Amino acid sequence: MISTGNLSLRFGKRTLFEEVSLKFTPGNCYGIIGANGSGKSTFIKILSGEIEPTSGEVSITKGERLATLKQNQFEYDEYQVIKTVMMGHQRLFTIMEERDALYAKPDFSDEDGIRASELEGEFAELYGWEAESEAAELLSGLGINSEDHTKLMKEMSGNEKVKVLLAQALFGNPDILLLDEPTNHLDIISIGWLEDFLEKFKNTVIAISHDRHFLNQVCTHIADIDFGKIQMYTGNYDFWLESSQLAAKQAKDANKKIEAKRAELQEFIFRFSANASKSKQATSRKKQLENLTLEDIKPSSRKMPYIAFKQEREAGNNLLEINNLTKSSAEEIILNDLTFKVEKCDKIALVGPNDLVKTTLFNILTGKEKADKGNFVWGATTKFAYFPKDNADFFNVDLNLIDWLRQYSTEKEETYIRGFLGRMLFSGEETLKKASVLSGGEKVRCLLAKMMLTGANVLILDEPTNHLDLETISALNNSLIDFPGTVLFSSHDHQFIHTIANRIIEIIPSGIIDKRMTFDEYLNDEGIKKIHYETYHASAINL
Repeated sequence: MISTGNLSLRFGKRTLFEEVSLKFTPGNCYGIIGANGSGKSTFIKILSGEIEPTSGEVSITKGERLATLKQNQFEYDEYQVIKTVMMGHQRLFTIMEERDALYAKPDFSDEDGIRASELEGEFAELYGWEAESEAAELLSGLGINSEDHTKLMKEMSGNEKVKVLLAQALFGNPDILLLDEPTNHLDIISIGWLEDFLEKFKNTVIAISHDRHFLNQVCTHIADIDFGKIQMYTGNYDFWLESSQLAAKQAKDANKKIEAKRAELQEFIFRFSANASKSKQATSRKKQLENLTLEDIKPSSRKMPYIAFKQEREAGNNLLEINNLTKSSAEEIILNDLTFKVEKCDKIALVGPNDLVKTTLFNILTGKEKADKGNFVWGATTKFAYFPKDNADFFNVDLNLIDWLRQYSTEKEETYIRGFLGRMLFSGEETLKKASVLSGGEKVRCLLAKMMLTGANVLILDEPTNHLDLETISALNNSLIDFPGTVLFSSHDHQFIHTIANRIIEIIPSGIIDKRMTFDEYLNDEGIKKIHYETYHASAINL
């Protein structure tokens, strides 16, 4: 078990959280949520001992091992992939290294024999004989091919390194597992594998994530950083969100009797508890939910931006036709004879094993790149707005936010521009902030405001949820569901894809899989699973 006692952290006059006393117990998964900058990652670092709190303490049950998901992708560049994973259990790895060094000595002495015997005993106690096979199994589950296990880390791509570091954190059955954004840069299938792993994990998990589907699948509790406190809730993310909204509604109903509010709460808890699809783990704790009181739930202080895309005119039936598009780089064929037609009101999620494929296609369709051969034709009535994954060039300017957004608007009046910035939670002096100093999430919100100004009837979005907090992801998600036009997008957010897309196109080496269905239907389709198996092999399926 890991717990905090009167934990506080202050930076000068700023207090991130104060007098936090929480217990994190085995068999539970705790999702840490909060606005960007609220201190989620900092809290994890305090739990791991990387940062000292201003006051208070962290206590870990004696003898328990804590593992964290490392963020530095270059830390293990000179080590083999499989050794990097086994380094997640530092004591076991140290024993293995010393043991191997002893047996490699040409002048093996009696003293060496005694020491080797001691190491062998501890090695066996720590399940050392299964270490390599466990590491290989973790890597394969996350889509790292067996032939890559002996490569050096520096030979792996950035996304592959993330998977290796995740396998390192999971290795050796740690008693306490701290995961900061474990789904970042993972493909959908790897995220699903991780969800299954954590649902079966019997020890303590504390995770930060912006992936709502992940939080719903694995979390038994939500720890919300808000108002300078950390409030613990039983249930998954959906339960926290709905209970917070209920609390806000009840707070407005000042004249409503306590009995009526209590009845409303009980009805909500019953409905949520009865819905087994919400979370296998969270709903198993029905008794805990039923013991909640009015005082246990509080409205969130966080605000949701207002995102609404409105098309100036409806597109005609001839929207976009793509014929034999081919594009290569020096290293690989990126697009190979790609052909498909986009129809009116399609909301297409583009999926596939290589993010570069999707980005390249979007860049070609929007004129940022040229294809080597083939062509595409936009319909005469179409007008598109593009959200690129790499947005750095938009913000390398010496403009405040009002002037930055004004350059993309036909209406130049300052009050009009301020209105769009206000929708995206930029108000007052924040509108005078320089575009060049914005955070990742602020840049995304500015680009979404830019897109709203266009009146486009086709939206193209390449990984739009990167850097966003949960509130903005939800707002964007809902706006794209409501948008009456056509959407082409890529994402690694399961819920985002499932709730928006009415068509899935997966680009695979042999061509495309094109299906009009929801994402969950797509993932569960036996015919598609067979294609995946034949294309990527069982140990390396990626989406």
